Amino acid sequence: MDMATGLSAIFLQNRPVLLRFLRARGAGEDAEDMLQDMWMKLEAKDLGPVADPLPYLYRMANNLMLDRYRSSIRREKREHDWAGGAGGVMADASENIAIDERMILTQRLEEARAVLRELGPRVELVFRRFRIEGVGQRLIAQELGVSLTTVEKDLQKAYRAMIALKQRLDTE
Repeated sequence: MDMATGLSAIFLQNRPVLLRFLRARGAGEDAEDMLQDMWMKLEAKDLGPVADPLPYLYRMANNLMLDRYRSSIRREKREHDWAGGAGGVMADASENIAIDERMILTQRLEEARAVLRELGPRVELVFRRFRIEGVGQRLIAQELGVSLTTVEKDLQKAYRAMIALKQRLDTE
């Protein structure tokens, strides 16, 4: 059996304090699962030396708490919107829109999708993950293996393209 080295060894040595940290931040029964997630992320990443390993692990735990909080907020909002908007019954949001208006909206949506596709797959993915799915920019950067600055620049490209499309549509 291999002995853990580097950041993994520090994680194992400090597991009890990290567990207390997560519980104190409100993780409750999910704290063990969150530590397991941390361990899996540490083992999956090929990290070089980390200058301050323990603060790095605390930051990682805190980021997991933030992700959990944001996910919870989004879930509650979706459930609230669904319950309020549908009156407890699944309803088609387009039922109250006239057919011609629905056709125009569908056409504009397709135009927006086409504009995003023209910007390239990464810009399209970054825009979708951030604006539609509500994923944070830092997490998107990690997922794609790019810098936060790259994600910000991709979003700026997408925003500029969407503004140009809106201006063009408004003048038609």
